[in-house]
Amino acid sequence: MTDTIIRMENVGVAFNAQLRVGSPRFWALEDVSLTLARGERLGVIGRNGAGKSTLLRTLAGIIAPDRGRITRAPVSCQLLSLALGFMPHLSGRDNAVLSGLMLGMRRREIVRRLPAILEFSELGDFFEQPISSYSTGMSMRLGFSVAMQVEPDVLLIDEVLAVGDAEFQQKSGAALRERIHGGTTVVFVSHGDAAIRQVCNRALWIEHGRSVMQGDVDEVLAAYHADPHAQTAPASAAAG
Repeated sequence: MTDTIIRMENVGVAFNAQLRVGSPRFWALEDVSLTLARGERLGVIGRNGAGKSTLLRTLAGIIAPDRGRITRAPVSCQLLSLALGFMPHLSGRDNAVLSGLMLGMRRREIVRRLPAILEFSELGDFFEQPISSYSTGMSMRLGFSVAMQVEPDVLLIDEVLAVGDAEFQQKSGAALRERIHGGTTVVFVSHGDAAIRQVCNRALWIEHGRSVMQGDVDEVLAAYHADPHAQTAPASAAAG
């Protein structure tokens, strides 16, 4: 693919280790480079603490790099996040509107899609109740239903999302697979080899905040597992 829409060059992101001026800085990303082409599905692997979640937040524009450079085409990026901006005292309906606004939707568009959100979330009368009365599963169902209304150019997924009961997990998984394989550009973080193989057509391995290897999925996974310091990843099937 030659239609590159995002390019990261030697990107580093640092955080203060303690919340005071002059405290030492921890480099969550130290030197990461990657290219992302339109329609590509890039899997990101690495051990816990390697910087994968920070990478997604940097790609989403939530975090600005402290060094290096990011260039991107005029594309929209969405980090798939559940319960974004939820306020416990507000109803499910009001929280759906608030979350949609935070995801970049226009209020008129969110209101138009409220019936679809209600139907997909299967909340029934609870949709009009404060989410302080919701179970964790109900809140996640509402959050997922809102997130699925957004249609970004680039979808960023941090691990597999197990939402609600077994029946709803099948439903949400099918919706997510349809989105992933429908032409949307995807960056997918997972510890599961099977999920990476099912979802992605290219892979990036990062370690200690550095990009180690990117390319063919099987070749990158083989190199990752051949590394004596790499943890054994569970071969879970999940969102693919």
